[in-house]
Amino acid sequence: MQSYLKHYINGAWVESEGGRRHEVIDPSTEQPCTEITLGTAADVDKAVAAARAAFPAWSQSSIEERAAILEKIIAGMKARLPELAAATSREMGAPISFAQMAQVPAGLGHFIGTLAALREFSFSETVGSARVVHEPVGVVAMITPWNWPLNQICAKVAPALAAGNTMILKPSEEAPSNAMIFAEILDEAGVPPGVFNLVNGDGPGVGAALSAHKGVDMVSFTGSTRAGVAVATAAAATVKRVHQELGGKAPNLVLEGAKLEEVLPPTLAGVIANTGQSCIAPTRLLVHKSQAEAATEVVKAIMDATVVGNPEDQGAHIGPVVNKAQFEKIQSLIQSALDEGARLVTGGTGRPDGRNAGYFIKPTVLADVTPEMRIYREETFGPVATITTYDDRDQAVEMANDTDYGLSATISGDPAEAAKIAGKLRAGLVTINSWGPTPGTAFGGFKQSGNGREGGKYGLTDFMEIKTIVGEPA
Repeated sequence: MQSYLKHYINGAWVESEGGRRHEVIDPSTEQPCTEITLGTAADVDKAVAAARAAFPAWSQSSIEERAAILEKIIAGMKARLPELAAATSREMGAPISFAQMAQVPAGLGHFIGTLAALREFSFSETVGSARVVHEPVGVVAMITPWNWPLNQICAKVAPALAAGNTMILKPSEEAPSNAMIFAEILDEAGVPPGVFNLVNGDGPGVGAALSAHKGVDMVSFTGSTRAGVAVATAAAATVKRVHQELGGKAPNLVLEGAKLEEVLPPTLAGVIANTGQSCIAPTRLLVHKSQAEAATEVVKAIMDATVVGNPEDQGAHIGPVVNKAQFEKIQSLIQSALDEGARLVTGGTGRPDGRNAGYFIKPTVLADVTPEMRIYREETFGPVATITTYDDRDQAVEMANDTDYGLSATISGDPAEAAKIAGKLRAGLVTINSWGPTPGTAFGGFKQSGNGREGGKYGLTDFMEIKTIVGEPA
């Protein structure tokens, strides 16, 4: 069992003040694989004090100094990519091949993109007789999830460092080891003491303490909408900036007449990749009624060809979902759809054949799903695709937007026709015949999918304040 029982505060690994031991469960075996210490409000106080003490010097550091640190972090992440991938695979169930080729590179890409953005960013501009400048926010609390753990950590830490902020990270207690290795990389890269701090913990403990702390100037949270509401509520009393990327229920609007065998595989990949545990997974297929059965057969063939396997094995298979609670939620949603009249095309409840342990899900397709059903409305976070029909394009757009969320939307079909309706979809990311974001672009949501953006210059901007200076000598 891996053991990471200390927090990283003020440039040193320190014991918790009153924390309790927590075992991380390997989702493929249901056995403990890692132990950490869930921190306390006292640990948070120490980390915030360290970050506040480090802020004056780091906020005044030069762009060249920050860029040099980012370069060292990039080199350190490349050198330890196998360790980071193994930790991610072990704790959240991503197959090792996927962890090596997608999970860790996604995080690394944020540092590479932020470094490029930092070197090009205009921190000062003249407007009339005044000067408008971008300055660091201050002390930033970061609360990150388990589904793309290193990606979400780096999406926050990279721009916060580059902008001149100091920070406290609370990684997910479901997948903490990659964050601990990441902290070692930052230490070795020479990040000054107090600039980056890490306190392990859960949401009700460390997460709530960070959100409410008067010494924190900004909280950046990625997770469920339910938890995001709790974070924003806790932060309101101190009027700190709240930056959030929350849940999603992305539509996949399949245009009438689309060449299904061509356009569905690359968009349905978003439902399969990472075992469906992506907030932008386009699980809600909207298909013209004339192509309903044909689309159902294509989706069924894709899902039937999806292999479920062990995370430690190399290959293009999918692994388990992260934990028992997530497994049971997916089972409940599939069963609710069947109870409400959906048609099971393939998959269904229970584990795949031959498995009596682990949180493995059958790749599932449900047809005849209607907007009144739970599974149409709630984020599934598993390899489950639903098929709903529409009569015309206006209705399809209305159905695509008929959700509390607005993180992403996918269009499958002729690109020229798709471009005509991309502007009508209420989502922060619209993809055509694909499902993932492009590095360096703005990532974030509309409606209950959050506020604020990450990525490239947009991430830098969101981790800075804007100041206007009037009356400087010419």
